[in-house]
Amino acid sequence: MTSLKQKTSQTMKPATAAKKLGIYLEATPAGFQEGVVSREELNALRTEAPQWLQDLRKNGPHPRPVIASKLGVSISGLARGGVTEALTTEQIEAIKEENPLWLQHERANQADVRKETVRIKEKHAQEAAAKAAKAAQAE
Repeated sequence: MTSLKQKTSQTMKPATAAKKLGIYLEATPAGFQEGVVSREELNALRTEAPQWLQDLRKNGPHPRPVIASKLGVSISGLARGGVTEALTTEQIEAIKEENPLWLQHERANQADVRKETVRIKEKHAQEAAAKAAKAAQAE
């Protein structure tokens, strides 16, 4: 015998929802910070963003992952550069314009990491192809 359970909606803490939306939690309205967010509400926010969400995404303040992405560096690179607080779009643009030495250095590091990731991926693909060819030969 199977029991029929009513499906309950999954909910998440506001911090988790803010992270998934790529916004800075402390800049959200109090109602968002104090409640819980269901999957349906999160999907609705993604598809039909209210004005406060549109403004946050456009002007900030932005969380560190968004800042790092906009500057083309890692989150660790932000910390090494002394950026520990949320920044507005205007502040991020000012940093880009100023192009300080730490930003140049971190962007170079990020480029090196990307190159190394591609090199390793290609190496693994070659090794897998060689292994497959060897296995096919053995048959």
